[in-house]
Amino acid sequence: MGRNYYKYVTVKRKSIYLNYYLYAMKPIQKITFLLLLFSPMFLMAQYHFSGYVDKQHWKGEVYLSIIEDYRKISGVYPEQIISKTLPDEDGFFEFTGDNLHLDNRIYRIHVDTCSETEKNATHYTGHCPNSEEIIFVANNTDTLSLPFSFDSEMFCTVVSGNEKAQAFIKIDSLKNDMQFAFGSYRSEANRKINSEKWFKTLQSFGEELNEPLAELYIYSFLSDRTNDLHSYYLKDLNENTYYDRLLKRLNTTYPETNYTNQFTKELHSDKYLINPDSEKEKNTNPWLYLVIALLILSLLANLYLILKLKKAATNSPSLESRLTSQEKKILDLILQNKTNKEIASEIFVSVSTVKTHINNLYKKLKVTSRDEVKSLFNK
Repeated sequence: MGRNYYKYVTVKRKSIYLNYYLYAMKPIQKITFLLLLFSPMFLMAQYHFSGYVDKQHWKGEVYLSIIEDYRKISGVYPEQIISKTLPDEDGFFEFTGDNLHLDNRIYRIHVDTCSETEKNATHYTGHCPNSEEIIFVANNTDTLSLPFSFDSEMFCTVVSGNEKAQAFIKIDSLKNDMQFAFGSYRSEANRKINSEKWFKTLQSFGEELNEPLAELYIYSFLSDRTNDLHSYYLKDLNENTYYDRLLKRLNTTYPETNYTNQFTKELHSDKYLINPDSEKEKNTNPWLYLVIALLILSLLANLYLILKLKKAATNSPSLESRLTSQEKKILDLILQNKTNKEIASEIFVSVSTVKTHINNLYKKLKVTSRDEVKSLFNK
């Protein structure tokens, strides 16, 4: 019932905001807004962000920024600004063009009352006390308006055909409820119970939004090192697979973006902070293990071959052992450079018999000449 009631109230508020916004517009602005809101094809892939500011309190320029570092979602950072404009006499402003990303990104519209001197000092750190802002998700084809809500509050409502544009407003509402729950009674027991409850609540809500960029907004809040929740975040990171699932969703939806790269690095860094030894093992290059394995196999193979050759050499008969006693005598005389006639005289046989013995000797030694015999045995 609570979820259905929330949806009903949300739809009802949108209707009231839209009617109020249309009523406050001039006729020409009303026609333009309706054309832009209900005829996206008319835009031909152009974005159109418009709204009203309270001219009585905010008389300066309105800025449009793109946020690619989710640690700098809230605040004023000059390096993020991509466009600026002056509101008209009624406080109406608009940004339009076709130079934004085709897929969703995080954007901010803000105004401030800082002088040029103050901007140099306060905007340097990003935390400007004299500013009003709204954060939203959008892309190059979105039409988005920021009407005055109840009591003429500005930047409290987003009217857009992109249902994910309001994700940050919904998350901020939950964060306010969370801060109230923590502030109701300050004790360690209350903090522990509420930490577990609200971590699960915010993470589940982020997953239901089906927008990883909104989940990064939640993550940046829960993992902020200046936050009292940081110690519980480290505990949750060690036990909860939610963060790895979020990384998978980011890689699927926003591959090779600053958001995904930043989250990947922070996740590895925090996991190392929790368990340095485990992360060292995970981060070890797997190719190193392969190289070590190949080296070991190579050493074993070489050792096997050496042993095999050594055994073969031990078991194989020597060259001279293949010869008869008469052939050995002739071999010795050949090595002494004796001629066939001299050999025949030495061993008391005919020259033809010597030739027969020599031919047999050649076959056993696998040679064809006296020079080869000498070369073989001289080695």
